Amino acid sequence: MQPAVYTILFATFAFVLGANIGSFLNVCIYRMPRDLSVNNPRRSFCPSCNYQIPWWRNLPLISWLSLRGKCANCKAPIAFRYFGVELLTGLLFLAIWWKVWPHDWILALPYWILLSLFVVATFIDLEHFIIPNEITWGGAVAGVILSLGIPKLMHEASPLMGLLWSVIGAATGYFLLWGVVELGKLAFGKKRLVFEKPEPLRWVRRGQEADLTVGEEQMLWSEFFVRGNERLVIQAPHVLVDGERLENAQGNFTCDWLEIGGRKWELEKVDVIEGEVTEVTFPREAMGFGDVKFMACIGAFLGWKAVLFTVMAASVVGAIIGLLTMLAGRREWSAKIPFGPYLAMGALVWMFSGPELVHWYLHAVLPPAL
Repeated sequence: MQPAVYTILFATFAFVLGANIGSFLNVCIYRMPRDLSVNNPRRSFCPSCNYQIPWWRNLPLISWLSLRGKCANCKAPIAFRYFGVELLTGLLFLAIWWKVWPHDWILALPYWILLSLFVVATFIDLEHFIIPNEITWGGAVAGVILSLGIPKLMHEASPLMGLLWSVIGAATGYFLLWGVVELGKLAFGKKRLVFEKPEPLRWVRRGQEADLTVGEEQMLWSEFFVRGNERLVIQAPHVLVDGERLENAQGNFTCDWLEIGGRKWELEKVDVIEGEVTEVTFPREAMGFGDVKFMACIGAFLGWKAVLFTVMAASVVGAIIGLLTMLAGRREWSAKIPFGPYLAMGALVWMFSGPELVHWYLHAVLPPAL
């Protein structure tokens, strides 16, 4: 068999494998943030009618096209995302194969695993603003183990050196972004809103969660209490706590308690808080701790140099997108985009051409040595 035939054969295998993996990643993207098992039920099911899809109707790419994006049982629309994730994963697997073939083909396995983590993290973060620990901490552990078994992942020949540099990369990723989060908390840890006229406020408990509505904005209660010691403060002409009216109230909320004028209510025993507010001070984070753990995963697979490049590239991409949305008069769009997808994008750039970009930049900016 000719070398060109081998190249085409393996490239086709990489794309088909990626598309099939993408089908499974769709399962992860849908089930993981909903705390559903990814293997029970074993077969995919329609979110609308719960029809379990037989294998011949669950062929990657082909089935979505042949069914025209609809469930074969109830005809409910199936989101284009399912097709898009399969196609994207197939193309990324193919791109990685072209990158490592033929000299570094052994790196295809860890890179494919990392790409799969990127796809799941990106789509979950975009929809739910979280990155599950199975992706972040699980990915970091996988990166360390793979660096021990394939030290070339860390550009080393010794398994122990591969392990060491992977751990250093994970620690660099974690503590670098942890420092950014802490500095951001010091600089931007509070958001204070003052209203010219009172705006309606409504807090409604839903089991262990609650919905908070201020004016026309609705938020999840848990979004404000990442660390557990934050405080949300309101100034209210009046407020009703389960129907009990309190005038000229300054309320101090923690995650589990409300305090007004020396009185305290355990929020677990309160159903509804409503009234009007003239001022609200929200606690906030510069970014979520999921991003911090995600950087540990990236560092474990790609090393400490990739960590520095990824953070810089993600910041540049985020700034460009923020600027474009502002110029388009849609600033709220960028405010709703989490940082995880930017980190995945920055790490992808490193995987394909990061060292070459750094080399070009240093030679273009720095004066030549005399």
